[in-house]
Amino acid sequence: MRAYETVLKSIEADLRSGKIKIGDQLPGERALAETHGISRASVRDAIRILDAMGMVRTSTGSGPNSGAVVISEPAIGLSATLRLHVASRQLSVADIVESRILLETWAARSADLSSDPERSAAVLRRTADLLTAMDDPGLNREEFHDLDSQFHVLLSSLAGNAVIEAMMESLRLSISEYVSESVSGDDAWQQIAEVLRAQHHGIHRAVAAGDGTVAATLLREHIDWFYTETRQL
Repeated sequence: MRAYETVLKSIEADLRSGKIKIGDQLPGERALAETHGISRASVRDAIRILDAMGMVRTSTGSGPNSGAVVISEPAIGLSATLRLHVASRQLSVADIVESRILLETWAARSADLSSDPERSAAVLRRTADLLTAMDDPGLNREEFHDLDSQFHVLLSSLAGNAVIEAMMESLRLSISEYVSESVSGDDAWQQIAEVLRAQHHGIHRAVAAGDGTVAATLLREHIDWFYTETRQL
């Protein structure tokens, strides 16, 4: 076992037992090094890995928010890993897109607006606001894609499955560069954006009406259309 893995296993055990929890500050480098009998360099390696995995947030200074604080942002680590494997061509964009379709259509069919009406209403209001923002013809592609990503992840959250939500976020982030670079000309982008806006509104209406079957069909058509269209450009 590598030295830094000792720290990772110890922190995992402490999280499982409840000894440490989200929001807690990890002991300092010196304390961790002495506890595990390893060098401070190995401790730094472990903290960097936890940071990349979305398990800690690091900052300098003193106080309760300094050092390494435990967080939980699983999409960060998942998306970074997927993005590298997509870049290496071991995972294809087509497979990522198909996985996204499977997750989003499942989430649409599984959404139950009545299970938590207050939260569902808040999500629908927020996604409606995102639609309004995306309708602005002055948005550049990066701004549009960022709002688009938030829209899809928020709608998927209505299924009430945190793992699906994290995977959705990571899948979208893993091909963000492909999406941003998929349309080269402004004229072509404006035509595509117009279709995407109409599709988004249709999806939102179906979800708000509680029609998961229609929403799932529209989502598949929407994602398939964009991927097919951009491959031809």
